[in-house]
Amino acid sequence: MFTNNKILCLTSLTLVTLLTACGSSNTDENAEAAPPEKETRVISHLKGESEVPVEIDKIVVLSAAYIDHLLTIEELPYGVNIEARYGGDYPTYLEDQLEGVHLVGSADEPNLEAITELNPDAILVESRTPDDTYDLLEQIAPTIVLGTEWLEYEEDPDFWTNDLLKIAELYDKVELAEEKIEELHVKTADAKQIVESLDNRKLAYLRIREDMIQIYAEGGHPMNTLLYEDLGFLPTDLTPKEQREDISLEAIPGINADYIMLEVDPSASNTIEEMNESELWKQIPAVHNNQTYETDSFWLFKGWGAIGRGQIIDEIIEVIE
Repeated sequence: MFTNNKILCLTSLTLVTLLTACGSSNTDENAEAAPPEKETRVISHLKGESEVPVEIDKIVVLSAAYIDHLLTIEELPYGVNIEARYGGDYPTYLEDQLEGVHLVGSADEPNLEAITELNPDAILVESRTPDDTYDLLEQIAPTIVLGTEWLEYEEDPDFWTNDLLKIAELYDKVELAEEKIEELHVKTADAKQIVESLDNRKLAYLRIREDMIQIYAEGGHPMNTLLYEDLGFLPTDLTPKEQREDISLEAIPGINADYIMLEVDPSASNTIEEMNESELWKQIPAVHNNQTYETDSFWLFKGWGAIGRGQIIDEIIEVIE
């Protein structure tokens, strides 16, 4: 016969057993409900190493060049920066592929709240990103820093491919990136044959700004190396070696270019009007022979990526043929 104390002990023991079983069951259910951890890989970059998911679903990009790189390997960014000079939400030469992509402020002043809300798997930024901005972005998601100093590029016409290949590494698409680079090399070589067949192939790239005329250099920027190194145009007597320079209207006949590419800032209407009316301007062979062509401001952006460089080549061949 059980005493009251024995009955109480058995009842308590049974209750503890039930609670333990329930707790175990709940724990098992919670364990089953928890999402599995994503498999990761380590990517080295200019700031060291970052651990990123093997499968990247959402990436935020704070550079027009890196947008070009992603689309080159057939990946769509989840969030992108805007720039005042875009004239719209996206770079005009890529906008048909970016409809609906989230906007996250400018590269210089990213909207940290907007980026946080997107909950990205990774963020891509340029080497010029300030350290304090990088530190804040790194708190949101692994932040990959790409690029290098511009003037280190003049000895390597293919320097721009380094960032494309690094971004391709994030998606395990290095082979695809290499195929795209080779396709561009073939296209560039074909275009170079056409350029070098010209009897006269001196080219100047001018930027017309408010109360200022600038001439771009042979090197120091991927657009410049595309024109003079990859495509085989010859620099003019006034074309600088490494950095663009201001040029006065009085000195402009010394350009002696057979072709002139003009990038005209929106605020430069008075400058371009004065230049076109000048007899000094009309002395340049390209002007005299009606071989001046106005580009959009995106040639500078396009020079950084496979898609953009291909478009520049197409525009140039249309001009000279």
